[in-house]
Amino acid sequence: MAVRRLAPEHLQPKEFSFTAENLAWAQNEIKKYPPGRQQSAVISLLWRAQEQCGGWLPQKAIEAVAAMLGMAKIRVLEVATFYTMFLLSPVGRKAHIQVCGTTPCVLRGAEELFKVCHHRIHEEPFHVSADGDFSWEEVECLGACVNAPMVLIGHDTFEDLTAETFEKVIDGYAKGSPPKPGPQIDRHFSAPVGGPTTLTDPSLYAKKPSAGEPQQPAVADDDAKKPGAAANVHEAPIPKPPAADSSRA
Repeated sequence: MAVRRLAPEHLQPKEFSFTAENLAWAQNEIKKYPPGRQQSAVISLLWRAQEQCGGWLPQKAIEAVAAMLGMAKIRVLEVATFYTMFLLSPVGRKAHIQVCGTTPCVLRGAEELFKVCHHRIHEEPFHVSADGDFSWEEVECLGACVNAPMVLIGHDTFEDLTAETFEKVIDGYAKGSPPKPGPQIDRHFSAPVGGPTTLTDPSLYAKKPSAGEPQQPAVADDDAKKPGAAANVHEAPIPKPPAADSSRA
């Protein structure tokens, strides 16, 4: 893993505090843990702080979370620098784009998506575009390999991309009207392209006999294996017992 450091001092805000809404949320989150275990809420609180700061985690936010949880600052800093979900430098105002660079996406055209990032945003990842609106990075698997290649923006994934459709996604965010998340082709979630390919035999969905309609009588398992077994074993005649001997009366 590459060394992860905080943004330079000149980019850091002078202070941080949760909004009233986020503070109430954080306090409720802490209450979910038993006494002495409140520090387990550290990741949740850091994530909410990152969202409040526009998608990145300043040093003052890390220190504020440490104070709320009674943790040493260095311990919270260790968490923030370990998990790549926490972004330690400013990101684009309108979108920070995470492009999947693992094997399935690369085989299906992710390299073309990187080229779009190079010319639309910046040649290098973790740099904000000239207008301040966008930034990007390469990430590991985002979990939609069937729909490769794909990107993650905020909480939304955009899948089955080409360079052209990826450009349209960026254009949408630039205008404040991003397209609908999910596959950017005529596909339902991760269903096969072109429609279903299995369970298409109409006989699978034939009407079943309704209540009251005659059905084939059951056959005992042992008798059913015998050639010429009767359709209903209970129809065989029952032998009568032998007559009583009157000479012994």
